[in-house]
Amino acid sequence: QVQLVESGGGSVQAGGSLRLSCATSGFPDRAYYRTLCVGWFRQAPGKERERVATIYTSDDVTFYDDSVKGRFSISQDNASSTLYLQMNSLKPDDTALYLCAAAYCSGSACHTYCRVGRYNYWGQGTQVTVSS
Repeated sequence: QVQLVESGGGSVQAGGSLRLSCATSGFPDRAYYRTLCVGWFRQAPGKERERVATIYTSDDVTFYDDSVKGRFSISQDNASSTLYLQMNSLKPDDTALYLCAAAYCSGSACHTYCRVGRYNYWGQGTQVTVSS
């Protein structure tokens, strides 16, 4: 059974930093993990869920939403099957529930899929609150 468990959320003042982690388990094997789109999404009250950043585990190609470019950094560790999101220069608009997600992808179109495709494995989320 695939599980994604987020941690690292909290309350910070504007300009502060947080590092989110997402521990994954239950994928069939390491080879399967190395063909995943994994990413961070966020959902604020009354707003639609938005894709924040994604990474393709096969080659570490990343994507960032314009709202977080230059402030957030996504990374992953194949050895521990863990996903990270380093968030710097946080703003009140970054306040949301942050969710980790994954989707299997193999083939030449995976970079695009990671950016726009549907993810089918989800964590429960970790709350990030940024005060002004």
